[in-house]
Amino acid sequence: MKNIGTQTITTERLILRRFEYSDDEAMLKYWIADVKIQSMYSEPVYTTKEEVKALLDKYISSYEREDYYRWAIIDKESQQCIGQIAYFLVDCKNNFAEIEYCIGSAFQRRGLATEATKAVIAYGFDKMNLHKVQICCKTINQPSLSVIQKCGLTYEGTLRDYFRMGDQYVGRMFHSILRSEYESKRG
Repeated sequence: MKNIGTQTITTERLILRRFEYSDDEAMLKYWIADVKIQSMYSEPVYTTKEEVKALLDKYISSYEREDYYRWAIIDKESQQCIGQIAYFLVDCKNNFAEIEYCIGSAFQRRGLATEATKAVIAYGFDKMNLHKVQICCKTINQPSLSVIQKCGLTYEGTLRDYFRMGDQYVGRMFHSILRSEYESKRG
């Protein structure tokens, strides 16, 4: 595995780049203050510019490390930060990484999360030399499951009652793609 850090990735409709302090307003407007979006990937809700700035301090200072991978998802049309995607878990010993992502509600159901995820998967295999990429989602998160399936990952199993959400428990579904599968699908 080769750690190369967060580098800009451009797709047809998106720019995946390092977070900048100027992203704060769009983050608050489109996704980071949305309880539903943040709860689907077990992240806290941020409602003030001060809270977002503290989070951005953490993200931006982490870019100094070559083993840190977190991208702002920028919609080319609006030039706004509409979400985020990251390899939030990187295991250098086993050449493995796990992706998390979110897209603001106003930008969902357009294939943008799938487009960003496919680009980050390709980055992992083509640039980082990963052996395996994993994505997990909650059993109640059908939109995320749809993204995972469109990206060609294989279902590995479910950890039952993994997350407590209010008064109910939900499972955590594991999906992955191996380098050999990625290469054969790419043709």
